[in-house]
Amino acid sequence: MAITLHQSSIHKTSSIEITGSKSESNRLLLLQALFPQFDLKNVSNSDDSNLMTKALSSNEELVDIHHAGTAMRFLTAYFSVKEGRETILTGSKRMKERPIKILVEALKELGAEISYLENEGYPPIKLKGKKLTKNKVALKANVSSQYISALLLIASKLENGIELTLEGEITSVPYINMTLSLLNEIGIETSFKDNTIKVLPATQNPKPKTLTVESDWSSASYYFSIVAISAIGTEITISSYKQNSLQGDSCLIDIYKHFGVSVSFGENTLTLKKEKEVLEHLNLDLKNAPDIAQTIAVTCFTLGVSCDLLGLHTLKIKETDRLVALKTEIEKLGGRVAITDKSLHLSTSKEIKPMVSIATYNDHRMAMAFAPIALKAPIVIQDAMVVSKSYPAFWEDLKSIGFKITE
Repeated sequence: MAITLHQSSIHKTSSIEITGSKSESNRLLLLQALFPQFDLKNVSNSDDSNLMTKALSSNEELVDIHHAGTAMRFLTAYFSVKEGRETILTGSKRMKERPIKILVEALKELGAEISYLENEGYPPIKLKGKKLTKNKVALKANVSSQYISALLLIASKLENGIELTLEGEITSVPYINMTLSLLNEIGIETSFKDNTIKVLPATQNPKPKTLTVESDWSSASYYFSIVAISAIGTEITISSYKQNSLQGDSCLIDIYKHFGVSVSFGENTLTLKKEKEVLEHLNLDLKNAPDIAQTIAVTCFTLGVSCDLLGLHTLKIKETDRLVALKTEIEKLGGRVAITDKSLHLSTSKEIKPMVSIATYNDHRMAMAFAPIALKAPIVIQDAMVVSKSYPAFWEDLKSIGFKITE
């Protein structure tokens, strides 16, 4: 379904409640499957988290996780240690093009039994769950942090825990720290020193407790963009957010100061306010928060600001090749973009072509990142319901703050 976002201006003040973080939810759902004594609150209502929940409770041999990349990686580790269970893990056509070999090799090094059913290095895979006693493994440090987190999440259930050595410069450190913090929160001992991460086995069962998932900072990014593009004085309050967040994308606070957006915290709320116009060139390394690259690139384009965004090497293996997708769609709107395999360079542009139809490539972030352009020019978003992957209520929430949207 395509939708049209007519040129809109939003209410001077508004508020939105955002569902729990997908990245926190999926980690905690896996930990809850390993330690059923935990209760979870504010779990993400995203497709990815719903698929994760369904997969963890499934007794079927075939588990299909569609487009859910995080679920594919986390479940590969999880089903490796489900003793006595055989599982075939598969996904969408795009998922079968997304590499899994680095994680599979690491699990095999620990003693896991995994085989490829179609193409070497890619899903679908067959797993025979067993007890893993080896505990030392090495991984390249610049790969997707989800491979690293997948190993860390099952580590406390391994007989001897895990000692993971990361080789080279580490990417997405906040996501690794998020995983370790959640393990600490449930009573698992960990350490992260230099390039070595250790997780000790759970010698006794952690005590029952209720864990509340913080709302998703990646989802918050679209409101940072909206406020940045809006008139001075515009305010949006979003909840539920913590000042000492575990999520790497909370770096939005510092990044959007560049666009004149200030932030104040209330009790679990975050208020964004447009304080001033700032239209200077932006130079950013996003290796620790690559998921917000699309939002930032579109904010810059809409405001006529040039930017150099670096550290984007993981974007090529996401739902789509996000660098190519950004270049293609921004250029349709009249922008000029150059990309390498790990960076994006946007030149300043004077105008935005109206009523351009934006392709979304089965990628939720493409749909949401381009929506704020409607504050300057009408725009059409193809396959708009792809947002359900992480934020099903997105279009309704935009309407509630003043966007005019028709199917």
